[in-house]
Amino acid sequence: MHATSSRPPPSARRAQPALAALAGAAALLLAACASPGPDKAPIAALAPSQLDLAPTATAGANAQWWMALGDSALDALIAQSLQGNPSLAVARARTERALALADATRAASGPQATFSAEATRQRYTANGLVPAPIAGHVWNSGTLQAGLNWSPDFFGQHAAEQAAALGQARAAQADAAAAEATLSLQVARGYVALARTLAQREVAERTLAQRQEMLELTRQRVSAGLDSQVEKTQAQAALPDIRAQIEALDEQALLARRQLAVLAGQAPDAQARLSPRLSALVLQPQPTELGADLLGRRPDVVAARWRVEAATQDVAVARTQFYPNINLGAFVGLSALGLDQLLNASSRQMGVTPALRLPLFDGGRLRAQLGGKRADLDTAIAQYNASVLDAVKEAGDAIGSGQSLVRQQHEQGEAMAGAETAYALAMQRYGAGLGSYLVVLNAENQVLAQRRLAVDLRARQFDTYLALMKALGGGWNDTTAAIQQAAAH
Repeated sequence: MHATSSRPPPSARRAQPALAALAGAAALLLAACASPGPDKAPIAALAPSQLDLAPTATAGANAQWWMALGDSALDALIAQSLQGNPSLAVARARTERALALADATRAASGPQATFSAEATRQRYTANGLVPAPIAGHVWNSGTLQAGLNWSPDFFGQHAAEQAAALGQARAAQADAAAAEATLSLQVARGYVALARTLAQREVAERTLAQRQEMLELTRQRVSAGLDSQVEKTQAQAALPDIRAQIEALDEQALLARRQLAVLAGQAPDAQARLSPRLSALVLQPQPTELGADLLGRRPDVVAARWRVEAATQDVAVARTQFYPNINLGAFVGLSALGLDQLLNASSRQMGVTPALRLPLFDGGRLRAQLGGKRADLDTAIAQYNASVLDAVKEAGDAIGSGQSLVRQQHEQGEAMAGAETAYALAMQRYGAGLGSYLVVLNAENQVLAQRRLAVDLRARQFDTYLALMKALGGGWNDTTAAIQQAAAH
């Protein structure tokens, strides 16, 4: 009997060095791959607990907060602005573009199927590489081919790209909401400013009439020898000053009306007859503290937060560039020289085209790209922090100013009551023949001055209220989650 040998056959022995060499080459390739370097933590984002916000919810604005002012003309003007303002149309178009890019990113991550049909009529040179009988003659050729291509997401690149695109889309939608809130505030503030100007003009008109009465009385006293030309000249000089003030108020009203028309997307003179009254507006009560939910009410803060998310995903995409990229492709079709042969079974062709891309030496390009994305992330977080601080400051300033204006209005009301009492007493004494009408007119000066202050304080109260409504988010609710849900389906 012959002992059975345990040695492998010669063919296997010859394959062992080749396999060892292949394994060694693979190990060297993996060792030589580009490295992302050490991880770097991004800067920290501000937390609500760092902002001294109350744990309770803020009494915020309604979706159409301006309607609480009780002026139908203002309601119609803001509705027209939200529909026809060109800048708002730009913001909405940017949102649509971001949504389209998110859809394109999602579509690119799945399998891609193609079909192509091609026909060619060509004369082949008689002196080239193509042999006879093709050389020197005209031939028709055709190709029908279907292809399938897919890049498996082994390292999360496609998922990160889609998450980044969705973050940008949600940020764009929040930006559009912020633009709507800003536009509504601009229109409402312009409306209140116009009402203030018209109210101040009414006071100025009464002041002009009072100055004319004082001039006439001074002329009478000069004729009676009770006053000199100095008093008469002073009384005359007061009239041009008041008329100049009225003209300046008319200019302000003209510019305010034109600005409101343009904000509404209308011709500049479309609101030439707009005449709001400050006394017709209703001032609503204001919240006294800010809750932690403020940051979720503000569309600009939410937009900044989604940009942080998008930048975070961009960093993840940059990291996946250091990993192998695998692409699987296949095709099947018909190709023939001579269209009469195209549909024959012998004209079929097919194949697979797997591909592997592995970064080895890139001179630090991928690491620099990753560093840039990390810097973009830090920038986005810093901008988010700035948006948060601005939001808390704006809302807090508006609440503080509103409370101060209430106190100022109380003091001014007492001053107004005193001036009106003094004026009434002067009128009584004049009616009883115990005082001159000049004393009455001088007492009225104090009443008119207090009326001007009352108009300014009332207008400031409305302006502060409007600023607070915008600072609280303008009644906005975060609807950007619908983008995520739509992408999931």
